[in-house]
Amino acid sequence: MCVDAAPPPSSRLTRRGILAGAAALAGTVAVASTAATATTATAADRNGSAGGGRAAGGDLVVRGGTLLDPATGEVTEDAVVVIRDGVVLAAGGRAETDVPKGAEVVDAHGRWILPGLIDAHIHLSTTAEARDAVRLGVTSARSGSTSFYQDIAVRELARHTPVQAPRLRAAGVFVTPHLGDTVLADPDLTPLVRLKDSVRSAEALRRVVEVNLARGADVVKTRVNERAGLPDQDPLTQVYSHEQLSDVVAAARRGGKGVLCHSYSEKGCHDAVTAGIRSLEHGVFVGERTLHEMRRRGTYFTPTLTAIAGLATSPDPVLAERGRTFLPVLKRAVLAAHELGVPLAAGTDSAGGTVDPVGGEVELMREAGLPALDAIRTATTGAARLLGLERTAGRLARGFAGDVIVVDGDPLADVSVLKKPVRVVRAGIAL
Repeated sequence: MCVDAAPPPSSRLTRRGILAGAAALAGTVAVASTAATATTATAADRNGSAGGGRAAGGDLVVRGGTLLDPATGEVTEDAVVVIRDGVVLAAGGRAETDVPKGAEVVDAHGRWILPGLIDAHIHLSTTAEARDAVRLGVTSARSGSTSFYQDIAVRELARHTPVQAPRLRAAGVFVTPHLGDTVLADPDLTPLVRLKDSVRSAEALRRVVEVNLARGADVVKTRVNERAGLPDQDPLTQVYSHEQLSDVVAAARRGGKGVLCHSYSEKGCHDAVTAGIRSLEHGVFVGERTLHEMRRRGTYFTPTLTAIAGLATSPDPVLAERGRTFLPVLKRAVLAAHELGVPLAAGTDSAGGTVDPVGGEVELMREAGLPALDAIRTATTGAARLLGLERTAGRLARGFAGDVIVVDGDPLADVSVLKKPVRVVRAGIAL
């Protein structure tokens, strides 16, 4: 049985209703009041604007600490970061930086100052999760999908009240063979329940992608393998072929979007990368030939070491053994990727009400063998490029977002200090 060959409705007609429904599921009503407002905000953020289309940020000065620029590795003692309307006005040494009189000040003496961190794979379905992420220093993020478009509402919440949520690239709903209750996320998905072969045909795959894009998704999430976190599934079993993955990528590209792909097996990873995905997620058994292909194509690797490490502590013996087996393999893959020049991005794969600190992912990158600065870059400049935020996030320089973390120690000597920021500033507002 085929999917009805009707295009999804225009986002201009449906965005308000979808945002309102997603807001209710996410536990907030603080989303865009009109479709036009939401569309304007989306366009401004996609263009890399630090403030266009959103509520104005705050005015703040962070001073006295040691400033690290992840882009250059430059370290500035007794530094000052001046933020106006949520955007960095100046950053540098105190002697060379004018500090406006009467501004609110965050004292960072004896501590280190870094840009807000980026979690490139996180599932934010509630306002509580969004707030927890910010409190842990995540000021920008990319969604790994949600069941009912909650991430799109979280993205809008961040634009209206930045301290409540990270700046977010939303993925909408998962393009996966079995949607389950996600078919209730939108009326245009419900015809898919009639399909005997689930979401596998080119038409069905295209339909899910098109509905996502019509609802305002910034990226598309799909899979090539089953899940590692379910004991009754085999993560090395392939669920989509190279051709099917290519159909997903082609549909996303027609809307100007990239694809992130859940993966584990070597063949699955290779099929996903050669199908044209933007980033490989998990990728435990990614092989050398695939890593070379990723370097050639500029495909990102988001290994989610945190999630794999978490399996090892599971009370379920199958999952615990899976975690113990997978983690060292994945660490070797991360180091091989880094040595080959494959771009890496930090992502925790946090979900289900618990937000893991992305600083822990940086620590695991360091344990895998990355130099400290390169590990930090996976959650700053590297992740910013993946998200298309390289002119907005990942650095504290003039024109960048006024997102700051202050940590109690030298992250170049001990990256674990990133797990517990002592202060977080989001859009020039101190938490």
